Amino acid sequence: MGDWSQDTSLELGVFRAEGRKRIMEWDSDSEVSIGEEEDAMQICERGGFLMNDGGPVPIGIDNLLHSTPCGFVVTDALEPDQPIIYVNTVFEYVTGYKAEEILGRNCRFLQYRGPFAQRRHPLVDIVVVSEIRRCMDEGIEFQGELLNFRKDGTPLVNRLRLTPILGDDGMVTHIIGIQLFTEAKIELGPLPSPYVKEASTRYVHQSLSDPFLYRPAPIVQGHFCREICGIFQLSDEVLAQNILARLTPRDVASIGSVCKRLYQLTKNEDLWRMVCQNAWGRETTRVLESVPGAKRLGWSRLARELTTLEAAAWRKLTVGGAVEPSRCNFSACAAGNRLVIFGGEGINMTGLNDTFVLDLSAANPEWQHVKVSSPPPGRWGHTLSCLSGSSLVVFGGCNKQGLLNDVFTMDLDAQQPTWREVAGSAPPLPRTWHSSCTLDGTKLIVSGGCADSGVMLSDTFLLDLTMDKPMWREIRVSWSPPSRLGHTLTAYEGQKILMFGGLAKSGSLKLRSSDVYTIDISEEEPKWRYLTGSGMPGAANPAGIAPPPRLDHVAVSLPDGRVLIFGGSVAGLHSASQLYLLDPTEEEPTWTMLNVPGQPPRYAWGHSTCVVGGTRALVLGGQTGEEWILNDIHELSWASKLGSE
Repeated sequence: MGDWSQDTSLELGVFRAEGRKRIMEWDSDSEVSIGEEEDAMQICERGGFLMNDGGPVPIGIDNLLHSTPCGFVVTDALEPDQPIIYVNTVFEYVTGYKAEEILGRNCRFLQYRGPFAQRRHPLVDIVVVSEIRRCMDEGIEFQGELLNFRKDGTPLVNRLRLTPILGDDGMVTHIIGIQLFTEAKIELGPLPSPYVKEASTRYVHQSLSDPFLYRPAPIVQGHFCREICGIFQLSDEVLAQNILARLTPRDVASIGSVCKRLYQLTKNEDLWRMVCQNAWGRETTRVLESVPGAKRLGWSRLARELTTLEAAAWRKLTVGGAVEPSRCNFSACAAGNRLVIFGGEGINMTGLNDTFVLDLSAANPEWQHVKVSSPPPGRWGHTLSCLSGSSLVVFGGCNKQGLLNDVFTMDLDAQQPTWREVAGSAPPLPRTWHSSCTLDGTKLIVSGGCADSGVMLSDTFLLDLTMDKPMWREIRVSWSPPSRLGHTLTAYEGQKILMFGGLAKSGSLKLRSSDVYTIDISEEEPKWRYLTGSGMPGAANPAGIAPPPRLDHVAVSLPDGRVLIFGGSVAGLHSASQLYLLDPTEEEPTWTMLNVPGQPPRYAWGHSTCVVGGTRALVLGGQTGEEWILNDIHELSWASKLGSE
């Protein structure tokens, strides 16, 4: 169990048609038989594309894929100039253009010799171009050959098939393009462009030797010769470990639909584990392996569900025990499969310093009050984070005596758990309502918050807790986001950080924010980048359906780096109970509003949250407007069937 072939379909891409999200899928129940004398574009006769909300697309897409790695693109026919919205790795590799140079453009750029050409090359057959245009205007399929060019100017013959996809009203919504590239027997000389100096070593000196370029090679078997592609001369081990394992989960699923051999390779669970590890990192993979039921679900199914979020659902958890006394403004984090709460504000502004643990791997989870040695001074408005494994770190906050900037760590698995103060030199100003996150399981990042007299801060500090004598280091930047409190920091892709929302300073005003900023701490000179939002001068409205401005919300990082936003204090009649998704790695990040079934929290702000096992977020508590609800726990799971083994 656990491979994507168990389902009736494999996802290839996500498209929009008539305001609805539709998923292009491949019927994986149909066996792909590759005849020995079949043409390279005459395979998959019984396979077909299906829409996830209906029957087969009412067009004949027989023989769409073949036994060699194809270039594969999808264009949006409803947008002006029909921009490319999906491109596979093979297309990038053969043409020399990266995905970020391809997406959003019309396919005709391959008719231009090199990235600096201003017009179509004169050797490109204009009759064929006109026929392509006619077929697309009439909504019928096109097959033919056309001269194209690599980014370095090398000519290629593109054996092309374009298939329109029709919507329910009969209009063409998308066009699928399958390209089989072969070497063009044309001598054009070097490309007169500055690009040649950059690319000659990389492409021209390859002499078209890359494995994804289709070149006939005779293999004698009895009385016939068969044309094969160079990549299939590689062993399964090389294909899996050196090529497929380096792709994203979504691309591996697409590659599996190219031919029977690759389809069988992509059913291997060991391959999928390598794919997930390379895409999400070793630590995330290790955490996922520890989740009860993950082994039974399988890496391929897990990769699919964490990528598509098709199994995402809310549910309310019922657990034993209780966190007493009642409190608000506490902080929580996850240590493996355990949920940990520290401190909070009790009755009459009493700062609490107790520690509670909920072991979610237990048969009947219940809250346990952990007896620890040398607890920190009581506090609220602080942050509690997990460094790695069972190591916890507390920073800042406030109590009746004032604001704090101290740091305490504790190993939850120690025989006698003990809080130990970290005497880091050059600490940041004492503060509360700040935000923090951890990097690499060793570094604590602290940003913003509120200092004495209500002064809002915009600084960012780093503390490396692996040093013998830890020292705070301010991350000095030429420009910082406006001062704020009640925002969130989320780590993704190693040492990158995303900041969202909060109560931000805008001139003499303090306003809720929906702005997104990112910073890469690994850079020699880190700098904040304004990603999307509408609060900055001259900023455009963010793409997609953006969350309303808010503070005191929760942010959740998915294994692939995407960030989920939920809840918070929102002005007006806007609902804060909706989920929003953003991928900060996209060239033009777009907000997506998710409709997740199940039972979400009734109260939309005053929560604390944490990610458990990489497959679910737990949301604790909430504010009714009159009282704090502490012992309510809601789970947002984005993977299914993760019960006990």
